Amino acid sequence: MDPSLLTKTAFWNDPTPVAMGDLAVPSELKAHVLFETSGSSGTPKWVALSKMALWVSAAAVNRNLGVTEKSRWGLALPLRHVGGFGVATRAYIGGCSLRTFDKRWDATAFRDWLVRDRVTHTSLVPTQVYDLVKANLTAPKSLVAIVVGGGYLDPATGQAARDLGWPVLASYGLTETASQIATQGLDQLKLPYQAAPLPLLKICQVQTTPDGLLMIRGATMLSGYVIDGKFVRHESDWFTTQDRVIVENDTLTPLGRADTLVKILGELVDPEAIERELRSLSHGNLSHGSFAIAALPDLRAGHVLVPVFELSVDPAVIQSTLELYAEQAPGFRRLQPPITINQLPSTDLGKLRRSELVDILLKLAD
Repeated sequence: MDPSLLTKTAFWNDPTPVAMGDLAVPSELKAHVLFETSGSSGTPKWVALSKMALWVSAAAVNRNLGVTEKSRWGLALPLRHVGGFGVATRAYIGGCSLRTFDKRWDATAFRDWLVRDRVTHTSLVPTQVYDLVKANLTAPKSLVAIVVGGGYLDPATGQAARDLGWPVLASYGLTETASQIATQGLDQLKLPYQAAPLPLLKICQVQTTPDGLLMIRGATMLSGYVIDGKFVRHESDWFTTQDRVIVENDTLTPLGRADTLVKILGELVDPEAIERELRSLSHGNLSHGSFAIAALPDLRAGHVLVPVFELSVDPAVIQSTLELYAEQAPGFRRLQPPITINQLPSTDLGKLRRSELVDILLKLAD
């Protein structure tokens, strides 16, 4: 789809449902847009969002980021994902200009595009921010805000980006809520970068289950899923995620996915938390998406933790970081010897496919 179509009233007034991909849309889903996603089990499904839900989300983000008719949203994410679609929607709702980065991702080309098109607002994933920092590029003066979504931007990389002038703002969201529900505001740019807590946008109510899982309800919620060609309506007012969070004082602090937790020697362990710890110990030399901690089944311990690195990672950085980790890690969080592979399995937005990684390692062990 041409992104400029989303800035036309004709698209938003048309009740014909639209799938951002190859899907025969059920006829009952009028005025809906469908986005492909995968649940915790990895089963493909499509999230059905009403156009009204997308409007409400876009308006809330614009308010939070001070968007006016003079602003220019820049699209550098795939339109088939709700994060990219949301950028175009914000331009329409805000009555402002939309510019599209239509080249293969390259940090230098991206910066040149920002300068040429005088973009004021954009959204990126952590891997893209890391590339800007690694290239030591300074931000153009026209840029007001970068919403960082689709994953965790570690504090070292976030602060390095801020030091280069990139106005990165951490956010939390999911496809089922039409993009972000918690995002830092422009006032945070005056402070050192921190990944959390994140101020909640005033578009939903949140609470947690007894196990600390996030529950959400509000006007940006999904209508349901399309699974195997059939629409399954979401009947409850509340949507329960698999994300562990802390909610307090109108802020949200993500703690990781509940479905990544594993038992080791009777202790509950979070591989994502270990990944964040390793990034911190490496002082930013281990980038998001270049390594992962895989939990492999083990008859004695329940699971063992295997650090997996891409070939591009400096072996000296791997060794020094793992040595620092080993000095302070309790027995049940100890790591096995590292494994190097060509590339980690991930989505086109850089999200790790954990179950696929485990399958790869198990096949290597055979």
